Amino acid sequence: MTRLFAGTPFDIPPRCDRCGELEEACKCEPLGPERMPAEKQSAKVRSDRRKHKRMVTVVWGLDSVACDLPNLLSKLKAACGSGGSLQDDQIELQGDHVSRVKDELKKIGFKIAK
Repeated sequence: MTRLFAGTPFDIPPRCDRCGELEEACKCEPLGPERMPAEKQSAKVRSDRRKHKRMVTVVWGLDSVACDLPNLLSKLKAACGSGGSLQDDQIELQGDHVSRVKDELKKIGFKIAK
C-alpha cells in the first residue's frame, strides 16, 4: 500500500520514534510485554449463573501481561460459537461451555487447574 502523499513534496517517510532512522532501516528491538509459553501457565475454568438465570463460563488465573488475553478470547469464542468479553483479567463467555473451553485450552497447551 502506498502512502497518502507518495511522490509529492508532502511525502514524509515514516521514522522510528526511538532512534529516528527510517522504519525500513531501523534496528531497534520491538517493544512489547514478555510472553510466557502456554505450557507454563495454568487456567481455571468455571461456570457461573448471572442475573436473569444466564449462564457464563469464566476463565481466570492467567497473567494478563504474560498471556495475550484478547487473542485467547477470540479463539475461545470461535471454538464455542458464542460471544464473550474480558472482565478484570478474566475471560467471560456467554453460555455453559466448560468442557469445550477446557478441551480448547488443553489443545493450545495450557494446564487446567482444578
